[in-house]
Amino acid sequence: MFIQEAVNYDVRVAILDPSPDAPCASICHEFMCGSFQDFDTVLAFGKNKDVITVEIEHVNVDALAELEQQGVRVFPRPSFLRMVQDKGLQKEFYAAHNIPTAPYKLIENVQQIQSGDETFPFVLKSRTGGYDGKGVQIIRTPQHLSNTFTGPCVAEEMIDFSKELSVIIARNKQGEMRTFPLVEMEFNPEANLVEFLFSPAQVSSSIEAQAQSIAQSIAESSDFVGLLAIELFLTKDGNLLVNEMAPRPHNSGHHTIEACTTSQYEQHMRAIASLPLGDTRLIEPAVMVNLLGEAGHDGPVQYEGLEEAMALPGVHIHLYGKSRTKPFRKMGHVTVTAPDLTRAQQRAREVLGLVKVVSC
Repeated sequence: MFIQEAVNYDVRVAILDPSPDAPCASICHEFMCGSFQDFDTVLAFGKNKDVITVEIEHVNVDALAELEQQGVRVFPRPSFLRMVQDKGLQKEFYAAHNIPTAPYKLIENVQQIQSGDETFPFVLKSRTGGYDGKGVQIIRTPQHLSNTFTGPCVAEEMIDFSKELSVIIARNKQGEMRTFPLVEMEFNPEANLVEFLFSPAQVSSSIEAQAQSIAQSIAESSDFVGLLAIELFLTKDGNLLVNEMAPRPHNSGHHTIEACTTSQYEQHMRAIASLPLGDTRLIEPAVMVNLLGEAGHDGPVQYEGLEEAMALPGVHIHLYGKSRTKPFRKMGHVTVTAPDLTRAQQRAREVLGLVKVVSC
């Protein structure tokens, strides 16, 4: 999706990916198959590039730091990526910069919890390696501690929230910032992944302003360059707390391709290339539906109900080109636009009932 936007500006894109059949391989200008966690591979890939960016946080930051030392522009900066890779460092960053977040404790292992005086239930997050709902568990009783993560974790107070929200901010090297309208997320309870995204979020203008202010504080205090998605809890007493952040185009911004004047992908490109940032206004209310692999299906992918969904007004389908599906794997998304959010929500739920991602 980033490449599709870059082509409009005649920007050449090279990709490093561990999968030889990565969907981007056939449309990028240069493709290298290799691990983005291997120091030498990342260094060799990046040494002749003008700008390096990432679409996943779990990369070799030491190699990116070396490239930065050699004069390659790396955005987001390696120091910021290093912090985001560690949920404990994230929490300490929030505390140091007065960013509201849930009360937490850093622990070395679960034995430390077992010998402590934790209040149940609470949320346990592995400090490193978590992604797409993995690496997070709700610990409801002491017995749950016998089957959880090993190694350093964040023990976080469980928040009684009314909504899960996300705000995306872009910042270029000149310090110009633009935020996209706040969005609301509805999660699949079984997969702990976003199933629906609603834009605009159904919140007050003061909550919208607070979310944008938090995003600007994070971007400015870290001298961030690129695109940053910030996931928030809206508590039942009306406060916003930062849950996590992702320094890249994000699932909570996919709807911007059709729904906003500038998509998150074009905005990311503008930010890392030190170009003027684009208009982020919402053109029309939108709902994004993640297309997840059906439970019990693992193998070559097959899509059911696409033609029926395509026949509905305002439906925009994006398939990611992944050749194999597995349960709850993100295989694509559908954005539904409509003159009002209620109509878009109704149609999006209709799409979810029609389209199924199964294996052959």
